[in-house]
Amino acid sequence: MIDPASFRNVALCGGFVIADIEFTHAPMLDSLAREAVAHTSIVGRKFHILIRADLSQRELSMSLYHEILEAAAVGSLHPPESVLNFNEGDFERAAQAAHAEFGEAAPERLNRMLQSYGFSEQ
Repeated sequence: MIDPASFRNVALCGGFVIADIEFTHAPMLDSLAREAVAHTSIVGRKFHILIRADLSQRELSMSLYHEILEAAAVGSLHPPESVLNFNEGDFERAAQAAHAEFGEAAPERLNRMLQSYGFSEQ
């Protein structure tokens, strides 16, 4: 079972920090007005993650992998070449692969995923 409190203030590769993870029952839309399951705000080097509350554990895990990789890529001044040309579908496939390879999202597993894409331990 994923406990959002266990992710609070977790340091990530690339010099980022998960500031918090919150859940919402409110509908969410992405920047193209499509339904979204999660949203990450980047403030400085901190990620503030908002996730739909009705997700299964598998969906929640993959959403965390997706949000962290995408936020790290977008929030980096010089992201690794491996993610430079990623689009939304690429982030989704990467999240599915990370969940399959590393298992349910946990702080150390998120860092392993980031390292596998070339983010350094800072």
